[in-house]
Amino acid sequence: MGLGLTAKRKNGGGLAGRTLYVPQMAYAGGRLIAAAFRSIGIDATITPDSDNETLVLGGRHASGEECLPHKITLGDFLKICRQPGFDPAKAAFFMATSHGPCRFGQYVEYLKQELRNLGYGDVLIFSPSSGNSYDGFAEHAGELMRTMWVAVTCGDLVTKFLYKTRPYEITPGDTERAYRTTVHEFADVVSQQEVSFGQRYKQLVGLVEQMRDRFRAIPANYVKGRPLIGVVGEIFCRLNDFANLGTLQCIERLGGECWMSEFSEWVWYSNWNQRNKLTQQYGRFSLPYLKFKLKAKFQKRYSHGLRAPLAEDLAGYDEAHDIAHVLELARPYLPAEGSLGEMVLSAGQTIFMHSKGVDGVIDISPFTCMNGIICEAVYPAISANHGGLPIRSSYFDGTNVNVEHDLEIFLELARAYQRRKQHPRVYPSYFK
Repeated sequence: MGLGLTAKRKNGGGLAGRTLYVPQMAYAGGRLIAAAFRSIGIDATITPDSDNETLVLGGRHASGEECLPHKITLGDFLKICRQPGFDPAKAAFFMATSHGPCRFGQYVEYLKQELRNLGYGDVLIFSPSSGNSYDGFAEHAGELMRTMWVAVTCGDLVTKFLYKTRPYEITPGDTERAYRTTVHEFADVVSQQEVSFGQRYKQLVGLVEQMRDRFRAIPANYVKGRPLIGVVGEIFCRLNDFANLGTLQCIERLGGECWMSEFSEWVWYSNWNQRNKLTQQYGRFSLPYLKFKLKAKFQKRYSHGLRAPLAEDLAGYDEAHDIAHVLELARPYLPAEGSLGEMVLSAGQTIFMHSKGVDGVIDISPFTCMNGIICEAVYPAISANHGGLPIRSSYFDGTNVNVEHDLEIFLELARAYQRRKQHPRVYPSYFK
């Protein structure tokens, strides 16, 4: 599918003259993806912060069969449409899509239908797909995809520093301020135009080092013993504080620390899917497969380069070196060839995190999520085969409920497991 992605400074195109709105799946991710689009001359920004109006509008214009991320993204897009002076012909909404059993693959078509019904049919829906590992970006695919990849990696890294630092800060708010400052510094570099990728990448490596030093300087009391809780599940809900009702902050208030699966795992998983399809269609000795291998090689190179300055700080928070390892861990419960989507990632990451010494795992998913339901069915077996690791499935539907009571019980289970677990946690050197 040709998406007509062409910047205004590069002879116009499908997005020329339009503002592209990117959903705030996460504070860092949304801003850095929008910045990547701006780097090739596209006027891109984020959607407004989600609030009660988001849920009202999303609920009013959804059928009721969709999951929470659809309601939130639809509601936030409709908030934009209701702004004074809104011109559908000058707006575009970014909505990625995917194949497989998840309803996520239907978001785009439903969004188009609802916008037409409401008189906003001239809004352009920009929708890359996991089927081609999100490569469908027309003539500027290489430039944009390289920039977007380093942007996503930087977003993962600053988010990891947020969660590993905030539970130990002495002055509340210090970590959040460092996090937001770093995100905006990353965005400024990512959004630069007329610079080579090499220059941009070198600047980002420098900012990663500054980020490391900024977070190290936050006054904190790094004392061993807090239960480490792995966070897996549906990508939007686990990343979006509004969707999960601040679950990660609640875990911290109750004495825990969170280690969340990175967004980039989905990119590696999409690559895995694309590789399999290319192998089936063209074989390993073909030009399409060679292009894919080169792309994957450079993605790993850039990722490793950005992470290199952080090796000491991320000891004990290291990610799997190869997504195939995560998928293989899940195989006895959910074989990747037949279990498409986040379910196999959540199962595999749960087992991987167990090997790294977590004290419990929480799966955050939308209510009625197929991936979450299937994972919940296999979690008892995973727990039984891994020392009784506490695993909790939490579902969210936009209802404002108090999550603290259930999390209090879960943290007590995690503390009990912590005293008897077989895989000790590895701590960075700065812990006492």
